[in-house]
Amino acid sequence: MPDTANALLRQYVKLTEFLGAALGPDYEVALHDLTDKNRSIIAIANGYISGREIGAPLTNMALSVLKDESYEWQDYRLHYSGVSAAGNVLRSSTMFIKEDGKLIGMLCINFDDSRFQALARQVLTLCHPNQFVQVLDQPPEDGHAPRPETFRNSTEAVAQDAIAHELEHLGVPAERLTSEERLQIIAALEESGIFLLKGAVKDVAAGLGCSQASVYRYLSQIKK
Repeated sequence: MPDTANALLRQYVKLTEFLGAALGPDYEVALHDLTDKNRSIIAIANGYISGREIGAPLTNMALSVLKDESYEWQDYRLHYSGVSAAGNVLRSSTMFIKEDGKLIGMLCINFDDSRFQALARQVLTLCHPNQFVQVLDQPPEDGHAPRPETFRNSTEAVAQDAIAHELEHLGVPAERLTSEERLQIIAALEESGIFLLKGAVKDVAAGLGCSQASVYRYLSQIKK
């Protein structure tokens, strides 16, 4: 670790080592110091997963966070996809380390489940026809996985799920939506059939932080 590392970040170095040992060999833990974006990693555990070492640069995801400044309204980002050195898909999560509101570092955890994949498929073949398991393994043609069916006990929960899905797709929290983005979301909700539910306009208005009159106005624009 460089001598110039921030005092707060120094406290995360042992945490990086601890998490790597506690979580096990399938988890890589990396600590980034944003002082030098080209050589940002100052501590790493189980680095063989991504093939990185101390002194490795920021990733494209980390750079995009700096660019869009999403860290200003988020403290962490969970469960996005990465790719290991061996080409395995990783489940990645990043915590933003801030000091007086300024982003100074990132603590990243990358989980490689590749050694469990074969076992999982063996279990699936015990309870599903082989054709169904093959469908699960095949990536969608357009590169986007279909939204899974969800089971809820209220229309409000159904609307909330649909809104959360669209907000995640846009990558913008409801309170920062522009009029165009809000119109885009309502158009997607209309296409999905949400407004067939009684009370959906009220629930959507609450979820998007606007009035019911605004939702009706957007729907009118869409229909035109």
